[in-house]
Amino acid sequence: MKPYSCDLRQKVINAHTNQEGSQRELAKRFSVSLSFVQSLLRRYRNSGTVEAKPHGGGQKPKLNNEQLRLVELLVESDNADGATK
Repeated sequence: MKPYSCDLRQKVINAHTNQEGSQRELAKRFSVSLSFVQSLLRRYRNSGTVEAKPHGGGQKPKLNNEQLRLVELLVESDNADGATK
């Protein structure tokens, strides 16, 4: 899922700063979840930024480059053997 835009995040912060409603009302107004508003406000208070955190990077590969090359060689070898049968 893509992070919400900085523009939307800043609008939520501005509305909260201007006391334009409760956190629940702001969530409804901007069509986001209450937990998003809460975590955004917490992040803004702690770091002063509204930007999304960087992507965590996902799961680490199971095979290293040397192991991947071995698999490629085995597949190529098996394909070559299958072509002569």
